[in-house]
Amino acid sequence: MAQIVFKRHEKKYLLTGEQYQRLMLVLNGVMDMDVYGRHTIRNIYLDTPDYELIRTSIEKPVYKEKVRLRCYGGSIDDSSTVFVEIKKKFESVVYKRRVEMSLETARKYLYYGIEPKEEGQILKEVDYTVKRYGLRPMAYISYERTAYTCQMDRELRVTFDQNILGRLGELDLRVEPYGKCLLPQDMVLMEIKITDAMPVWFSRILADFGIFPVSYSKYGTFYGKYIHPMLMAAIEEENGGYSGRTQYEQGGLICA
Repeated sequence: MAQIVFKRHEKKYLLTGEQYQRLMLVLNGVMDMDVYGRHTIRNIYLDTPDYELIRTSIEKPVYKEKVRLRCYGGSIDDSSTVFVEIKKKFESVVYKRRVEMSLETARKYLYYGIEPKEEGQILKEVDYTVKRYGLRPMAYISYERTAYTCQMDRELRVTFDQNILGRLGELDLRVEPYGKCLLPQDMVLMEIKITDAMPVWFSRILADFGIFPVSYSKYGTFYGKYIHPMLMAAIEEENGGYSGRTQYEQGGLICA
């Protein structure tokens, strides 16, 4: 059971179609597309029944964490390789630890509580977090990604995500992507993943194109735009029209 650890800084940017096209004209000369080309990423996010993890994340604490089940590529079946991930962010540093296993093993573990036969430190961390919060599969989010690596610095990675979709039903990676659109079709989410500071030459390119970092979370956006309004509507119905809402806006992009 392979275990993988990442420690890095991640910066996010929302690009218009025009900004994306202009930027790619420059990056194509200094970056290489990875071997997978444009590919699909499917995720099942684990949370508490009342969405405690994502609600906490939206409040922008110094420390936050997420647990998810992820796979890459097209057709998925029980024998496909998937990753159980725990992603932690402390201040501006992202720590991602994940364990590789088959989808069948992951489903038995995360959906039915049947622990894998293999052991390891990362799996113990995941298991502790799952049991501490009482986590269960709560949301499906998929997107199309194209990733690039810098020719001059292989530690610099840039990804572009489009067609970001979220749903609450059919929380099964084997089911083809569909759901609510979480980003306008003419927008692209760019993420820059680096181990140290952003290269000066790259920062200048972004500034010249009017591209600046934003705070954005796919799961956070799904919660704010669709899940939270749905929960508030249910509360209103139970309370005869009074929601008691005090903290979150209904709809719109929620950033985390």
